[in-house]
Amino acid sequence: MPKIRHSLPAIAAAAMSLALAMPAAAAPVKFDFWFGLSGDLERVVQTLCTNFNNSQTDYQVTCTSQGNYDAALQNTIAAFRAGKQPTVVQVYDAGTATMMLSGAYYPAGKLMSENGYKIDWNDYFPGIGRYYATSKGELLSFPFNSSTALLYWNKDAFAKIGKTEAPKTWEDAGADLKALKDAGYECPMAINISGNESWQLMEQFSAIHNQPIATENNGYDGLDARLTVNKTSFVKYVTDLKSWYDQGLIKIKSKDLGQDMVQAFASGDCQMILTSVGDHGSVTKTQKAGMNWDVAELPAYAGTERKNSLVGGASLWVLSGKSSDEYKGAAAFLNFVHDPKTALFWSTNTGYIPVTKSGFDYMKSTGFYDKAPYKGREVAIASLTASEPTPITRGIRLGNFTQIRAEFGNQMQAIFSNKVTVQQGIDNLVANGNQVLDRFEATYKGKTLP
Repeated sequence: MPKIRHSLPAIAAAAMSLALAMPAAAAPVKFDFWFGLSGDLERVVQTLCTNFNNSQTDYQVTCTSQGNYDAALQNTIAAFRAGKQPTVVQVYDAGTATMMLSGAYYPAGKLMSENGYKIDWNDYFPGIGRYYATSKGELLSFPFNSSTALLYWNKDAFAKIGKTEAPKTWEDAGADLKALKDAGYECPMAINISGNESWQLMEQFSAIHNQPIATENNGYDGLDARLTVNKTSFVKYVTDLKSWYDQGLIKIKSKDLGQDMVQAFASGDCQMILTSVGDHGSVTKTQKAGMNWDVAELPAYAGTERKNSLVGGASLWVLSGKSSDEYKGAAAFLNFVHDPKTALFWSTNTGYIPVTKSGFDYMKSTGFYDKAPYKGREVAIASLTASEPTPITRGIRLGNFTQIRAEFGNQMQAIFSNKVTVQQGIDNLVANGNQVLDRFEATYKGKTLP
């Protein structure tokens, strides 16, 4: 039988012909995601993006931190005007009205359905979904990093005053503050009165008590909404906080003053704080050795029919002006973010809470909330679901709300430094805040919120 000889040039030529005959592997579609988180949270977002890129080969997302929420929104607006906007952007809660009126987005429901994904929009917790929804309940963006405010309390300190539970009412809280002071604690409770703390002090309080921040159901029903907090029980709340401050029962803590309130609590210096569930991990990592502490829902005044607290954080918007392939990538990315397994990764590594019922159920099934570092975070879900959202507790839909929050900080500083009375300070907040709303309404004259 004759031997068959193959020359190397012939083999090489055959291999090249075969390679040319085979279709080349398509390069992944690339798209951008801009976000407003930094520090350790930036690292977690980058890991999330890497996980998505490694989960498939069709798309590749490039994720870029803009430093903070304000910068993320402002940089996106500038980029959009230059035609260089990202495909997906994280916009914080206070920027929702601006995004809705911009018209520069691809509605979340339309994006997903047109790209073959079936999303159960009712799976989102109502207290989360409705903050970012239209007046008709349509979600235009994907809720992403979400939190709510809780009361953090030192169980060791409370044991010394004979208490085993956190105060459920502000009346009880006042008595506990005095008892802690009498027991020798220099700082029974710490608060921060900067502009950002409007979320903890004014917005959460008002929601839980079903008190409006503004007319037109907190702005959902029209751009002519104006602030009303100078006529609600918020005045009594600030009056009580100021009285406790004057008695030495409350200390003001902030980074500007050398120690923020989360550090003050974790070190055992202050025995109660009001802050986000997102700080749960920070307290766990930095707490004084051996300190026993827990979280509870924020107190409410006696006789209050408690309502749901408000969500804080941000949602993911898909911007208009991109290619169909980029939209396919964005839809795949958002579907990945929506997956319950991603919720477990996200909550484990941050402290934020799951935004869907399926995500929460999946996390419970893994025993997440039974583990010491995470036990207590489920209280945030209980707070957000304390009631079906009312027209007031579904959220706040006010234009340029960041400026109103800044004005809140200005007036709280004036109140606590005795430059104005409580009523005068809150009247000033309303007057100056309404000027902000006047300008916003004029900017979008003739437009209506969806």
